[in-house]
Formats: sequence, C-alpha cells, structure tokens
Amino acid sequence: MFKNFIAAAALGLVSALPSSAQDLAMVDSETDWSVYVADSPKECFIVSKPTNWSAQRDGQAVTVRRGDIRFYISIIPGEQIVNEPSFLAGYPLKQDAPVEMRVKDTTISLYPNAEINAEYAWPRPDDDANLITAMRGGSEATVIGTSARGTITTDTFSLIGFTAAYEKAQEMCQ
Repeated sequence: MFKNFIAAAALGLVSALPSSAQDLAMVDSETDWSVYVADSPKECFIVSKPTNWSAQRDGQAVTVRRGDIRFYISIIPGEQIVNEPSFLAGYPLKQDAPVEMRVKDTTISLYPNAEINAEYAWPRPDDDANLITAMRGGSEATVIGTSARGTITTDTFSLIGFTAAYEKAQEMCQ
C-alpha cells in the first residue's frame, strides 16, 4: 500500500528535486497536473499542488506554516503499483484521524502512517480505483486533514488536466 513513498519522496517538490533523482524528468504538463517519468527503474507520477488552502483551529481561521502540499498518483511497474494515490499534507498528520478526500458525491478516507512518513496519507488499496474514477469525472477535489497539533486544513485541488495527465502517465509507464 505504501510502497510508493520512496518514489514520491524522491519526487518531492518540483522545484526541489534531490540530486539523486536526476533521471526524473517532467515529460508533460496538462493544465494543473504534471507528469514525471524516471527510467531506471521505470516509475511514473502525476502530481498537482492545491489551488487554495485554509487552516482552522477551534473553529477559527489561523495562519500556519506548511511544507509542500501535493497530491500524487504513482505508477511503478517493477513493484506492481498500477495507480496509487497519495496526499502530502505539508505537516505531520494526526495519526488516528483519517484524511477525507471529496470529489463531487464521492468521499474517500486516506490514512496516515507515521512509520513510513508522518506527512503522507493513502487510501486503502481497495479504494484506489474508485478515487481515480471520481477524480477523472470531477473538476475539483477537497482534502481535509488534521495536523498532529489539531489544526484542520482544507486543501482544494483542481482536477483540470487530471485525465490527460493520468492517461499520459499510463502510456509512459507501460
């Protein structure tokens, strides 16, 4: 379920790629989504950053500092990872509080795992396909998470270009 963490961590922020990921290249950009490919071993990702986000604590808007906020879909053929969604919150997530992702009428829970990385959350493998189907049919996704300190954040991701980026990554990682 969480095999793509190493690959997603290697991707990191588009402008802050680690030197060890030099073979990782952006091969396409589809509106709000970018497609990345690494050849050895073969790995493909689509990634987007939020178009908007907010934070609340005790029902009041607060200003907080966050690291990179991203949503990924990973394809790693050598590890039999076909389409694995993951959310990078930009802060340590509260471990006993699922992150909620909403796309139109679909709501999927994503689960943090501090043993892998406290800032990431993933859906259960059985929910991967349903989430991707919802994303392909939507125009916007909302991700609501709770930090380890109790701050609730709401991130809005545009899904414009998602389907084209997803299909390009599928093609590139066959």
